[in-house]
Amino acid sequence: MKSYQLNGHADSLLPENKNWKLVWNDEFDGEELDESKWNYRLNFWGRPSPTFTTEGVEVDDSKLRINLVKKDGEFYSAHLQTGSLTYDIPKDSDGFWPFGSYQPMKFLHRYGFYEIRCRLPKNPGWHAAFWLQSPCIGAHPDPRFGGVECDIMENYKQHKQGLIGCGNGWGGYGKDSTWHGHFWYPYEETEDGWHRYAVDWSPDGYVFYADGKEVGVQKAPVSEVEQYILVSTECHGYHHEGFGVNRGGLEEVASGEDGFPSRASKDLHNAVLPDFFEVDYVRVFDAV
Repeated sequence: MKSYQLNGHADSLLPENKNWKLVWNDEFDGEELDESKWNYRLNFWGRPSPTFTTEGVEVDDSKLRINLVKKDGEFYSAHLQTGSLTYDIPKDSDGFWPFGSYQPMKFLHRYGFYEIRCRLPKNPGWHAAFWLQSPCIGAHPDPRFGGVECDIMENYKQHKQGLIGCGNGWGGYGKDSTWHGHFWYPYEETEDGWHRYAVDWSPDGYVFYADGKEVGVQKAPVSEVEQYILVSTECHGYHHEGFGVNRGGLEEVASGEDGFPSRASKDLHNAVLPDFFEVDYVRVFDAV
């Protein structure tokens, strides 16, 4: 890998086989989240999420912190994105159209090298992720045109299995949903706790990196549509069985009085606060 220097900030680690140009970035140099670049994801599959929030987001000393928030016995955390998923938005009219008004798209892009430098949460029961999504994934039978969910980093197996994951899925999230299978590789701590996770998305496929090391390659299908970036966290147990809390049978739900949502995972009730997902930068480079 070769180093890319940005004055006053940590270097990027870029593949040596291409020349790169920085085309989008957030160094979190302000005093609050730059909402000209980021949306808050507050809805989940057409209804307000019980756990996504605008609270607990701090920007200070050129760092973003997404905090785990406990309030009245429940848990919340923020889910940031540069676009939005059409299917998330609750219906806002009496007509036949099943979705509400689009959330503004702050940054959509096709191909490139997407990199985050971050420190991961310390407690199980919630997880952090860095990924790319299509606004209309699964809406076209060909994932080249419907888009591909590209998970650059997910850490929900870190605390109990010592693994970090990356990989792709497409075809939406119903019977047509298809996954290559993620790459799960051992989590290796660094001296200062900071890590770089990245993907090189090109017409030839996806190459995933962790701390400058190649950790996975997936060749096809390749999205040919513009996609948006997510820097996300999620408290487990609040959406539905099989999402978050029960991935891989990792956790138990504490209770489930009303079906949707189920309550927080037992691990969250044992979490030691404060806990947060800390981000130094997010950068996007194009091959030139």
